[in-house]
Amino acid sequence: MSANIAEVERRRAAAHLGGGQKRIDAQHAKGKLTARERLDVLLDEGSFEELDMYVEHNCVDFGMDEGHIPGDGVVTGSGTINGRLVYVFSQDFTVFGGSLSERHAQKICKVMDAAMKVGAPVIGLNDSGGARIQEGVASLGGYAEVFQRNVLASGVVPQLSLIMGPCAGGAVYSPAMTDFIFMVEDSSYMFVTGPEVVKTVTNEVVTQEELGGASTHTTKTSVADLACENDIVALLQARDFIDYLPLSNRDELPERPTSDPWDRLEEGLDTIIPASANQPYDMHEVIRKTLDEGDFFEIQPKHAGNIICGFGRVEGRTVGVVANQPMVLAGVLDINSSKKAARFVRFCDAFGIPILTFVDVPGFLPGTDQEHNGIIKHGAKLLFAYAEATVPKITVITRKAYGGAYDVMASKHLRGDLNYAWPTAEIAVMGAKGAVEIIFRQDRDDPEKIAAKTKEYEDRFANPFVAASKGFIDEVIMPHSTRRRIALGLRKLRNKELENPWKKHDNIPL
Repeated sequence: MSANIAEVERRRAAAHLGGGQKRIDAQHAKGKLTARERLDVLLDEGSFEELDMYVEHNCVDFGMDEGHIPGDGVVTGSGTINGRLVYVFSQDFTVFGGSLSERHAQKICKVMDAAMKVGAPVIGLNDSGGARIQEGVASLGGYAEVFQRNVLASGVVPQLSLIMGPCAGGAVYSPAMTDFIFMVEDSSYMFVTGPEVVKTVTNEVVTQEELGGASTHTTKTSVADLACENDIVALLQARDFIDYLPLSNRDELPERPTSDPWDRLEEGLDTIIPASANQPYDMHEVIRKTLDEGDFFEIQPKHAGNIICGFGRVEGRTVGVVANQPMVLAGVLDINSSKKAARFVRFCDAFGIPILTFVDVPGFLPGTDQEHNGIIKHGAKLLFAYAEATVPKITVITRKAYGGAYDVMASKHLRGDLNYAWPTAEIAVMGAKGAVEIIFRQDRDDPEKIAAKTKEYEDRFANPFVAASKGFIDEVIMPHSTRRRIALGLRKLRNKELENPWKKHDNIPL
């Protein structure tokens, strides 16, 4: 018996050593943690239960049969984050460069299948040189098996990808199909074809960081949602983030005890709207003064800043927040902001997370660049997402709600449950000056008459009462009572039931 126990301990030690101390030291020299060290930070202490520690590759070509390392380049299993179950896989760059083999893929698929069975999030820690070339098509088949599970799990259990090193070629498509991607600055990158191939084919000279680093993907492409300073920051952010999400689409929202009174009044909101309609203010202040303890986890903060998306809590329960940001492009909707918000709204709807929308939108961004790049189709994504969503939807119009953008931003017409407006709200087809120049174009050369008509239009429409008189606004509320109204509204809507007509799936304008 003692010999058997000794053999178990020997094999475990070999698995824990991965590619060996020399490669572990090389990983540390790059400022990166090892696969197991990352799981120690991510998961509650002592909660990790490993699966498939002794799995080895089955390749015999190109001398591969001479080298077998237990675990085959990925550490898989389950654990808890603040006491809640999650399934994890962590690629080990010290073993064959973290490359994906057939058996490596099978290990990942096993934990994804288990997560689907029991209803728990999947968190993938990606640090891999890509497909294991020696295995050829078997490795490619392994990727496809993972991709298929990403698709089946979508909308069933939350999927989070942490890119903590290289992620290139076919490897990028698994994270791309997960719900959220966090990257590490200066040590992670994602691209389909690397700098060498780009130079060969297009003659462009570009670095890995420029082509697919964390900055590129969190500002330009929107592929990633968050850029983190280092491995530890990324892992701690992931712990905070998972706390906002239900374990699956069948689970209740998580609740966190709060001492923040539900009926707290915020007198500062009564004066946040500037006297001039052209002067911006920071919508973050409105959001933070509404949520519990001012806690707000923003998604894609560096991309499409004219719209804000993220998670917070009201009375301890998670809400998704979408808000126009007057500080950036006056809060207009454009291609990037429409895509960013549409994807976020669909995630919230898939997992039963109520959506809180703050509106201050002067319309869609005009211009040939927007039109020629398909603002019609991209703007329709956000409209479609709000219209199909059946979760509780509460909307607060703080200032401008003009034109089609008024419709799109969770209006009553798109089945908004509670639509509130502040007294400063302006709900109209367009701004007064533009409207008057169209309606009274014959008087365009008479400044006095145009000024008088503009004043008349403002008096008529630059307020929330016309919309309220038609029932499109449920109540004109005082800004200081916004949190109280939202808390009460969410209580009422907790048992909301609404179903869309039966369909195999919809056909959102992708």
